[in-house]
Amino acid sequence: MLKKKGKYIVAVVGATGAVGNEMVATLEGRDFPVGSLRLFASERSEGKHLKFRDTDVSVETLNENCFRGIDIALFSAGAERSRIWAPIAVKSGCVVVDNSSQWRMDPEVPLVVPEVNPDDLKWHKGIIANPNCSTIQMVVVLKPIHDVAKIKRVVVTTFQSVSGTGQKAMDELLKQTTDLLNFKEITCNVYPHQIAFNVLPHIDKFLDNGYTKEEMKMVNETRKIIGDNSIRITATTVRVPVFRGHSESVNIETEKKLTANEVRAILSEAPGIVVFDAPHKNVYPLPVSIAGTDETYVGRIREDESIENGINIWIVADNLRKGAALNTVQIAERLVEMT
Repeated sequence: MLKKKGKYIVAVVGATGAVGNEMVATLEGRDFPVGSLRLFASERSEGKHLKFRDTDVSVETLNENCFRGIDIALFSAGAERSRIWAPIAVKSGCVVVDNSSQWRMDPEVPLVVPEVNPDDLKWHKGIIANPNCSTIQMVVVLKPIHDVAKIKRVVVTTFQSVSGTGQKAMDELLKQTTDLLNFKEITCNVYPHQIAFNVLPHIDKFLDNGYTKEEMKMVNETRKIIGDNSIRITATTVRVPVFRGHSESVNIETEKKLTANEVRAILSEAPGIVVFDAPHKNVYPLPVSIAGTDETYVGRIREDESIENGINIWIVADNLRKGAALNTVQIAERLVEMT
């Protein structure tokens, strides 16, 4: 547990990556009580500087003693680095909020979306896991519906932007698009196939059951966060040629009948959600419109006419913010409130 104090020494691990940059910006934008900021990244980033509150903060490399005196560390440096360095940070007296997949399904580690299960923070042992970006925006919407009508089954198809893979993927989409428009040959380095003007039904590695790791993350993480293993979930995750912002088509079957208007009313009152739903006026969430925002946007709310208690929903959120950096900082904010 954090010690009560006015200002905190905060570290961002993986600070020079797309999510790390967003974490630094989010800490500043939300006026988190940072007394001092430490930035860590790989050796090739040592000596670089990032702006924080009009001050240049130098980027350091990790070592066995670097977490001494740090109160909170926000990790976005990949599962392997989190596996090695998060326990070292905890031993140094630091609370870690980790954005990788390393700790998410560990039964000793809470997996938290503050709008959904903030009470799980009470039993952390030094590490708190930040969920998968696609899971976060979905459970923010599912939980208030589940509380009212109990969800039985979820079928989700995602349309995920390339920023979910990282800066190299964003660069590849831009280069492929430019090359194709200039009638040049393209190269594929990040993805196994062309991503420009294309759709890839393949995110992360394929498993023996035919699903990808990304798809099973959404299944298992959703159950853990909502705290109900009886919910049946199936997912298909798709990479699309969008730079920023994940979209999801979600079909929900509930025990209790809900009308589309009832769902709109429930979600309009739920924290962190904006209902953006007037399709007759061409009003619905678009990734190009929500980039850089913090909320989870919901539209195309309609009853599923093929089953008795079904609802279809379209969900869009900025995967670098609510799907990663913002949720991580919100967890840190809750930790401060709990002190």
